[in-house]
Amino acid sequence: MREYLLTLCVTAAVTYLLTGPVRKFAIAAGAMPEIRARDVHREPTPRLGGIAMFGGLCAGLLVASQLTNVGNVFRLSDEPRALLAGAGLIWLLGVLDDKWGVDALVKLGGQMIAAGVMVWQGLTVLWLPVPGVGNVALTPLQGTLLTVAMVVVTINAVNFVDGLDGLASGMVCIAAVAFFMYAYRIWYGYGIEAAAPATLFAAILMGMCLGFLPHNMHPARIFMGDSGSMLIGLVLAAGAVSITGQVDPDVITDTTGSVKTTVQTMAPVYMPVLLLPLTLLAVPIADLVLAVVRRTWRGQSPFAADRGHLHHRLLEIGHSHSRAVLIMYFWSALIGFGAVAFSVRSSSLVIVLTIVVLSAVGLVILLLPRFTPRVPDWAERLVPPRYRLRGGAEPEAGTQPETAEAEPGAGRDTEEPGAQEPGTEKKGEGGAEEGREPLPEPPRLSGATALREHDRLARHGAGRGTDGRP
Repeated sequence: MREYLLTLCVTAAVTYLLTGPVRKFAIAAGAMPEIRARDVHREPTPRLGGIAMFGGLCAGLLVASQLTNVGNVFRLSDEPRALLAGAGLIWLLGVLDDKWGVDALVKLGGQMIAAGVMVWQGLTVLWLPVPGVGNVALTPLQGTLLTVAMVVVTINAVNFVDGLDGLASGMVCIAAVAFFMYAYRIWYGYGIEAAAPATLFAAILMGMCLGFLPHNMHPARIFMGDSGSMLIGLVLAAGAVSITGQVDPDVITDTTGSVKTTVQTMAPVYMPVLLLPLTLLAVPIADLVLAVVRRTWRGQSPFAADRGHLHHRLLEIGHSHSRAVLIMYFWSALIGFGAVAFSVRSSSLVIVLTIVVLSAVGLVILLLPRFTPRVPDWAERLVPPRYRLRGGAEPEAGTQPETAEAEPGAGRDTEEPGAQEPGTEKKGEGGAEEGREPLPEPPRLSGATALREHDRLARHGAGRGTDGRP
């Protein structure tokens, strides 16, 4: 465990330290695209954050290869090298897309090539564990197609959910934590060395996300871009492929002595439909499926961007940016850690009740903006302003609403204190005397006051001559 923690900390530190220089490089390179109609941010923000994340990945793999226990993964398996090769290709494709833009079909082809490279170097699904049946061996073609499908789906699921500050990195970090707990239990608890690469991938993925999150939280100073979202999606998919197609359930059966216990332990691998272990990407996958169905139904390309994603819906309901991100975090953690708890003890009533209660709480928070309760006058100071009756009430008829706009004359008086009447001159240097309070505004004249002032001026003028002298 200490070696995994060391790898995680080194990866996070390198990613965090590289993000600042990468941001300056992205600004200098012009990797700051104009704001699109579907974007949520209001100012152009540099991309290419995936460069720092790829640096953290390389640093994590380098440190892990020099450690005593974790280093055995590099000597006994080619999976880390396969991950690095595929990550390099997908990262390069993402950098090109962040700077110049790449067609959607070209990106899809690049994702398939990166997955194929990992398969060629040994990171592939060899068999599928089926409860009660055992391992079902796959032909090389079947294993290749299944591996490529898992990688492409996971990459695009993470890429589609990357729409708010800190959303994709936070959700993948939560998935990586749950995945690490599950893989570490399989490796350390049952002594299955085949789960060690997936455990290492999860630890490195946590470090990449944790190191980048401080720069990406709202308001984000830099975006990970496709170079980052596709990269972390590929790393998560590599761990899923490794633990799905490399771990032999018969070994767990030999340890536990029960096929039922093995099925419960390996349950996250079977959900959903042997594609995504731990159901950790249930929320991004749901968003991906809804987006493809929605765009296809409208006659658009499945890769056509729009504002119909789940995070956009949360903003439309009335949630703030930060609350929408936290809600997505909550559901991802509930599903991911719920799957891990189910694999540990599926018959526990406490786990089931906890998941049900937390789901109810999540639904209440999700639908909270739909309800705007009104409180009595005496309780208005105890609730947020938007729940106050007077805050949202319309002004009554015959009354003038209180606004920040002043009268036309008053606005000129306040905005131009130095304005003077024609023919007059300013006194003092610079036209204004510092350190003195402005003169009070003369009282406004009513009709009666104006008549009295007119009579006084007439009497005063009668005592003067034609030349103005008395």
